[in-house]
Amino acid sequence: MTRHALGPVACGRAGALALGLVLLGAGPGCSVGVDARPEPCSVEGGLFAVSVLEHAFGPGQDVGQDQFPELVFGPPRGAGESAGSTDHVVSLGDGGSVTLAFGDRAILDGEGPDFIVFENPFLVGGDPENPYTELGQVSVSQDGDTWVSFPCTAREYPYGACAGWHPVLAHADDNEVDPTDPEVAGGDAFDLADLELPHVRYVRIDDVVDEQELAFDLDAIAVVHPGCF
Repeated sequence: MTRHALGPVACGRAGALALGLVLLGAGPGCSVGVDARPEPCSVEGGLFAVSVLEHAFGPGQDVGQDQFPELVFGPPRGAGESAGSTDHVVSLGDGGSVTLAFGDRAILDGEGPDFIVFENPFLVGGDPENPYTELGQVSVSQDGDTWVSFPCTAREYPYGACAGWHPVLAHADDNEVDPTDPEVAGGDAFDLADLELPHVRYVRIDDVVDEQELAFDLDAIAVVHPGCF
């Protein structure tokens, strides 16, 4: 597993901090303590992942890995219900994982879903009950050390709290669909209330290993309810 330290700030992972490395990504770094409490705020253009805390690519599929991490930052570029995007995703490989951060911002528990994970599934034959899926388990953390997972246990439709089974409708370049609106954006929405968490700062996605050796392809993560420190 490749880890990317957060720099000389109080963000957990003391061992990683000692490495003195820079967090992958061009966005703002973590500069607030883990005990700080974010307040609701608006972020111009929307809040998306801006950096990678750590990653571990598995074997097999390697689409987009040569453009990692840039491809997983910013808004999604989905291909709609009938096709999965292949030019703006990064495959985690079989059993791979990635952990993303949002700079000096957080995801708050608000009314309804709080963030959306975008993969590249599509509906086989246009049938909403027959999506082509490459599933991922989503976990969240306030400090980068302690994690809580949304239970991704289903292996047939409907896939419950897994990521990677709802087509992505928002495309930053091709349409005006709001990628932070779970009613229209597509993707898989998650509610922190399901885990009884008031806020989180990090999101980890683990590829769900299956017999077909398919791998989760990450497009983007959008925050519905951003928090500022």
